[in-house]
Parts: sequence; structure tokens; C-alpha cells
Amino acid sequence: MRKLALAALAAFTLSACTDDVTYTTTPVSANRVMDIVNNSNLTMTHFYASNTQQNTWGPDQLGSSILAPGRYMTVNFDDGTGACMFDFKARFSTGQELTARVNVCTESRWVYS
Repeated sequence: MRKLALAALAAFTLSACTDDVTYTTTPVSANRVMDIVNNSNLTMTHFYASNTQQNTWGPDQLGSSILAPGRYMTVNFDDGTGACMFDFKARFSTGQELTARVNVCTESRWVYS
């Protein structure tokens, strides 16, 4: 299942990690805004996120843009459900993908390097 996979790629390491895999929600007022940082040497071509209760990925947050090495984007992950646990999938110019489970209510930055 795509939601349980965590890709291990030699060219990348995640500089932020959370082992908390709870499915609780927090009050709607919780901040769900995060910076997604590309500190890798590859261009990020797609970035998807969905709360862990969803069976499909959300829309590509980059749209028709890319996230060049050394750049970041700010994303509001408030999907109206109160969910804090989200699955992320980043795809890079080489076709490599990284997935991660992230608590968007407690993290303010997620770095791909």
C-alpha cells in the first residue's frame, strides 16, 4: 500500500522525521502551515500530500511549477477535516520518489536533502 511505504534512497536523507503514527485530530485552530524545503541536488517536479485517512493522493502542490534545489514552498495542509497526520510524496527529476508520514500540526518545516 502506498500509504505504508517509506522509500529509502541512497541519494537522499530526510532531515526531519516523526515516529508518531497516531490517528487523533487536534482542534481546527491548529496551525497546519509548513515549509517544504528542497535541499537535494535534484529538482522536485511533484509534491503530493493527503491526510492518512484518505485512500488517494491529493493534488500536486507544485502544479505546473517545480521546486529547484535550494528552494522552498509554503503549504497550508488544512483540508477542513481536523487531521494532523499526512502522507507526503515528493517526485524528483530523475523519477525517484520519497514518501513520509508527517504530523503537520507539530512540524513547521520538512526538508529533503
